[in-house]
Amino acid sequence: MFGLGDYAITAAIVLCIASAAVCVIYGAINWNSSDDSNGVDK
Repeated sequence: MFGLGDYAITAAIVLCIASAAVCVIYGAINWNSSDDSNGVDK
């Protein structure tokens, strides 16, 4: 598939790209979200 050899290699590459895309989308959505906590759990 796509000249990348085994299907496992292709799946790993696709999943890495997909997870990076999910992280970018999550970061863009939550970029300026207000967080009332100051890092201390009560």
